[in-house]
Amino acid sequence: MMKYAILGAGPMGLMAAMELLKRGHEVDIYERDDRIGGMSATFNFDGLDIERYYHFVCKTDFPLFELLGELGLSDTLKWTDTKMGFFYNGTLYKWGTPFALLGFKGLGLISKLRYGVHAMYTKNIQDWRPYDRIQATSWLRRWVGERAYNVLWKSLFDLKLFEHSDEISAAWIGTRIKRVALSRRSLMQETMGYLEGGSIILLDKMRAFIEAKGGRIHLQSGIDRVNTIDGKVSGIVVNGQELPCDAVISTAPIQYVPKIVPTLPPALAQQISNIKNIPVACVILKLKKPLSENFWMNISDPAIEIPGVIEYSNLNRMTPSVLYAPFYMPKTHPKWAKSNDELIDEVIGYLARLNPAFDPSWVLARHCHRYEFAQAICPPGFYDMLPSMRTPVQGLYMADTAYYYPEDRSINESIAVAKRLVDTVLEDRV
Repeated sequence: MMKYAILGAGPMGLMAAMELLKRGHEVDIYERDDRIGGMSATFNFDGLDIERYYHFVCKTDFPLFELLGELGLSDTLKWTDTKMGFFYNGTLYKWGTPFALLGFKGLGLISKLRYGVHAMYTKNIQDWRPYDRIQATSWLRRWVGERAYNVLWKSLFDLKLFEHSDEISAAWIGTRIKRVALSRRSLMQETMGYLEGGSIILLDKMRAFIEAKGGRIHLQSGIDRVNTIDGKVSGIVVNGQELPCDAVISTAPIQYVPKIVPTLPPALAQQISNIKNIPVACVILKLKKPLSENFWMNISDPAIEIPGVIEYSNLNRMTPSVLYAPFYMPKTHPKWAKSNDELIDEVIGYLARLNPAFDPSWVLARHCHRYEFAQAICPPGFYDMLPSMRTPVQGLYMADTAYYYPEDRSINESIAVAKRLVDTVLEDRV
């Protein structure tokens, strides 16, 4: 039996702990936050328990389905026929079906056909390695044309990635197109899933499993330093206390690793620093009425500086209506220095444009969460940029959301990467 210390109590850290405990090892999880869940954590939003950041389930999320079955939670997974909208230059269009595409007035017929053919082609790609070397924006332009790229994609890239828009791999955007495209029950109908009761239902069940197996979760107790002797992990320092362990597994953003491991080789520290992230400030509103019928609305309008809004209540059918509006931006962007209230007011100011019937009196509650490591910048060649999960320091392992690449960030990918991470750890114990 080995004694493992896991940094981070998000879904990846919890899943890694479960896998190690099943194999008879001793596990302690250390989390700086006052709750488990990471970006999946729940907070009390004016009497409503809801996630800080929106999550949804797709029909290809098989590792998640397996975990739900293992924990007896399969019946909490519910599916909803959802709708998508596209707001372009002052008009909200239906989106996500062939008829919606044909009815869109922003493009000619040839551009629409090229867009549709590209979507069909992308959902059938099985090996994303060749696309890791291709630039996303060039790839999209070649398929759909310059006009369609400018109308359908440019604003989304610019408002999520800013100066990094032309530094993203085709594999990164392609997997996102494929994941949503495969979450359909027909050509005409998109279907998304959610956990009844929210992600906290799964997180609490994972915590119960860990504690029943003898694992321990220490909240408000991040790892301050990893001690090493002769290139090997010897223990950790938490809240000023030195604690022995055989190995450390970091599931927090890997940018923290050089800070807590003073003996990390400089070459690895530099490799980690080369991976950049875009932060997010996510506005959440509780509304008297739905803003639209859509679960997801992409936005391409010069007067609106957010890439879209997500009406989560159109997925899980909750009342009152709940809307998320994310601002992705580098910390160097002047808007990042604005207060949460200023960002919330900006979003509210956009809503009457998205729905002329909207009135500020619809807003029942408002909030904004920020997270510094929301989205890794994944340029062409990102597979080679990612450091190994196994570091040169014996007994030190790491992974974070960048290791989902090329897949999208989701609880499903947290589970899948956690299993790969534990497999890597245990390979060294054979």
